[in-house]
Amino acid sequence: MMKIKKGDTVKVIAGSSKGKEAKVVSVDQKNGKVVVEGVNVVTKHSKPSAANPNGGIITKEAPIDISNVMLVDGGKATRVGFKVTTDDKGNVKKERFAKKTGNVIK
Repeated sequence: MMKIKKGDTVKVIAGSSKGKEAKVVSVDQKNGKVVVEGVNVVTKHSKPSAANPNGGIITKEAPIDISNVMLVDGGKATRVGFKVTTDDKGNVKKERFAKKTGNVIK
């Protein structure tokens, strides 16, 4: 289970975009990479195609390592932990929580 998920708000803690807070667009679990809105923006030259008849220069976000971001909870960057809880019926549930505040993260 990954500590960072799609849709989470994260803070970049390393690299040229250090200090930026943005939303996670996608997560690559196999390679340990995340794509964050407006972070690590690269320019790509594309040939004309059916989807883009003119071609040209396109800007897009490139993946960054998951270790370079921290989850934001309550406006502050925090580490993420896991709690295993059971309800009245005996169902086991694994939840993420913020280490700094103790709040459960949806």
